[in-house]
Amino acid sequence: SAMSRVQLFVVPQVPSHVSAPSTARPAGALTQPGPSIHEGCWDTASRVGLAAFAGLATLNAAHARRRPASSRHAGLTMVSAPPETFAALRDKSVYLAGLSVAKTFYASMMGGCYVGMAGLLALAIGGNVTVGMSTPVFATMVFAALFPVNLLLVLQSGGQLFTGNTATMSIGIFENKVNKTDVIRNWVTAYGGNIVGCLLIALMASYTGMWQGPTASLAQTIALKKCSFTFGQTLVKAIMCNWLVCMAVWLATSAHDLTSKMVGIWFPISMFIAIGFEHSVANLFLLPAGLLAGAPLTVGDIIMKNLLPVTIGNAIAGVFVVGGGFSFAFGMMGQGPYGSFRGIWKKLTGGSDAAD
Repeated sequence: SAMSRVQLFVVPQVPSHVSAPSTARPAGALTQPGPSIHEGCWDTASRVGLAAFAGLATLNAAHARRRPASSRHAGLTMVSAPPETFAALRDKSVYLAGLSVAKTFYASMMGGCYVGMAGLLALAIGGNVTVGMSTPVFATMVFAALFPVNLLLVLQSGGQLFTGNTATMSIGIFENKVNKTDVIRNWVTAYGGNIVGCLLIALMASYTGMWQGPTASLAQTIALKKCSFTFGQTLVKAIMCNWLVCMAVWLATSAHDLTSKMVGIWFPISMFIAIGFEHSVANLFLLPAGLLAGAPLTVGDIIMKNLLPVTIGNAIAGVFVVGGGFSFAFGMMGQGPYGSFRGIWKKLTGGSDAAD
């Protein structure tokens, strides 16, 4: 039994017929100091700790032997294969579609709050550690290092972001698991919740006096830069951005432990920040932060020069690049006539033959 295996690690008692060694010292022998009370306690604690550890190890080994071989193998796998990750996101789309508007809004508001908190952290640290520096590169790298924590908080707490949902819900519709009404309801509700969450953190930072000094200066600089490009440039940068963000969601979904999830999140998110791509939910915090910090912009400026093209570009990446791409690779879109160049050509030409 388990208890009998644990008892194997208990120090055995000395048999009664064996006499204990004499502790008497010869006459005239020098008296040696015995172990201190601290040494004795440490020795006892060490023995108890080793016995407990060995007992737990034995129990765990016994439990592992009782598990099926397939289960023991699965426990050694740190990430899921791409088809399994695709299936998980497909199932997640069904779950998201089944949530009420109130629950979706709450999860999205919390997601916006986590994005805002990470953005505030990056602005506060990035602005203050680069005081006096003539180049913004170091501030960008600090921002890229700190900001990815937001997605870990969002995904591990059940929060929702519009950007990630563009891919997840698209997978569901490409796989015939959800309908267009489900997708539109989720996207609109998630975007609204993200707006509320991001604005809430920006206003709380303003109320507590955080928009001053180097933090305010960095917030102004970022807001002005984000509104200085053409519609087309911003649109393309938004496509590239959400491609990476959805890949971060993909990698986090495939990972089985928290460390692996953070690694999968950190690299793609830090990439889009360091390069300078555009993320609509991040901008829902950064642009109001810039306004509150004193940037010479209007609400119309941040909507027309940034949020509108960024939102469109993020949706394009989520729907077509990630959602459609993975559905073609692992799902229904790659089955049947659309699974080969010849089949696609026939569909496009109405039956004409062509080589693969």
